[in-house]
Amino acid sequence: MGIPIEAASTGSVSIESVANILERELPAVTKDWLSRVELESDLRSIPLTFEERTSHLPRLLHDVIARLRLDTGTKASVSDAAGIHGDLRRKQGYTAAMAVQESRLLQVSIFSMLHRNVRCLDFSKLLPDVAIIADEVDVQLTQQMMRFMAV
Repeated sequence: MGIPIEAASTGSVSIESVANILERELPAVTKDWLSRVELESDLRSIPLTFEERTSHLPRLLHDVIARLRLDTGTKASVSDAAGIHGDLRRKQGYTAAMAVQESRLLQVSIFSMLHRNVRCLDFSKLLPDVAIIADEVDVQLTQQMMRFMAV
């Protein structure tokens, strides 16, 4: 639960952690990500159902959320979901560049969601949390590529 603050002309707003906002907005992040993916002709060239295209996102995002909630200095565990996703995308006919593009779009979707929720953010932790998100998504991409390239 966030800390309520008074907002001019709109009543109170609850300040939340990035992890809580991301958890609450998970369906919106998925929808935003999919709309961005559908704008990319190379990604659209692989015909997938909604489930085939997005089923990995909840697990990857939960790994990001878990990382955000770790105590400072605690080492995160490797994302098994990312490795599984790398295997899946290879089997679906993706190229490595396409997997990288999907990962970049995930970061854009997460950061766009944070921007939409700017009134709820705890700014004292925002920049460290953004760094954690970027690092975790990059670590996940590395894990995906390791499995993607292991044939």
